[in-house]
Amino acid sequence: MSHYFDALSVRLLPIANKIGDQRHLQAIRNGLISILPLTIVGSFFTILLNLPINGYSDFIAPYVAILDVPFRFTVGLMALYASFTIGSYLSDSYKLDKTTGGILSMLGTLLMVMPVQIAKGVTTAGKAVAADRYIPLTPLGSQGLFGAILAALIAVEIYRFCKVHKLEIKMPDGVPPVVGESFAALLPTLLVVLIFWIPRHFLGININELLSILISPLKGFLTGNNLLGGIVTQFFICLFWTMGIHGHAVMGPIIRPFWDQAIIENAELFQNGMSAFKLPNIFTEQFFQWYAQMGGTGATLALVVLFLFSKSKYLKQLGRLSILPGIFNINEPVIFGAPIVMNPLLAIPFIIVPIVNTIIIYVVTILGFMPRMMVKPPFSIPAPLGALITTNWNWFACLMVFVCFFVSLVIYYPFFKAFEKTQIAQEKGESVSDLIKSEQSAS
Repeated sequence: MSHYFDALSVRLLPIANKIGDQRHLQAIRNGLISILPLTIVGSFFTILLNLPINGYSDFIAPYVAILDVPFRFTVGLMALYASFTIGSYLSDSYKLDKTTGGILSMLGTLLMVMPVQIAKGVTTAGKAVAADRYIPLTPLGSQGLFGAILAALIAVEIYRFCKVHKLEIKMPDGVPPVVGESFAALLPTLLVVLIFWIPRHFLGININELLSILISPLKGFLTGNNLLGGIVTQFFICLFWTMGIHGHAVMGPIIRPFWDQAIIENAELFQNGMSAFKLPNIFTEQFFQWYAQMGGTGATLALVVLFLFSKSKYLKQLGRLSILPGIFNINEPVIFGAPIVMNPLLAIPFIIVPIVNTIIIYVVTILGFMPRMMVKPPFSIPAPLGALITTNWNWFACLMVFVCFFVSLVIYYPFFKAFEKTQIAQEKGESVSDLIKSEQSAS
């Protein structure tokens, strides 16, 4: 069967490399990853507001508005921060000034979401606000993420176009570089203003709403409640890993914007009072982290535990080395140490187990036994605790982690035993058939 993996690798590797090396997708991936501290810290404040302690809600009631501020200015402004980081990374890939690229991207994003007209009399903190004098936060959160991505890509491409065609104001030699770069950005800034300002404020085109309509089918397929979408996502991530290709690096630029939008949307709705059982998105990244992929991609924690009790000296030692990283969802030691890469005996369950776990938790969630996820803690938190935190301290959700772990053990076991025989045979310098015969005669 290994030759099938070789043939598949030959076909998919060039495609995977093109996706992974594409500069715009790389900028999106790196830009979203770089704002993880903001979303994680913001998620902790969601947890702080919803601790499952008797009388806690009444105790913090006078302070809810204050405690909500960090969430609104971290998670709630995710699109604004992402526009800057994506623009910075894309500018850097073109050898342009990162800061200028980030600022132009933020400018485009803000021009895109500014209301065309606001009625007078809107108040904030008890004070009247003049017409057209405030920026709404909602489009700068999860709803505006794809608009921010588009704005960043367009703004930086305008910046690059001006640089390539030397459409810039050149300052004399001897002028400090910072000043020279500022003047060089004048024309790109004007073009960004015109390109985003005219459609929004003169033509009345709401780009954010158009994007939401266009991507809603794909978003619903990948991160909503579509089981097939969850299965497809897991299949390709695991398949790439079995060929030695970082599955998340290939799929991340495509799926991560949807994952981030889904968890932030859940968080915002939960923060506004919606029940965790009624949140719109099941397939967030956290869903896969704590259930489908406990111990890392492929749910390899179960395999590592089996290695600990292996009769093979090598597998037992590998299990000891891999168990601690595995508990914290880091599984490169077992993926490349067993290896799982290009190893059909272990690659098959590596792909099957996350899909089975996905189906189990999906069914349990759809039936209403456990809530959706609404916070984004670090991926390195052990699965039971991660499931507990992300589901508003739901103990049944935590219990389902152990159910998935047991299912993973059952699926991995026959493949593990077959692989173990090959390892023991190698350690004894025998063929597998000779080893089986000796075991049969001994029994």
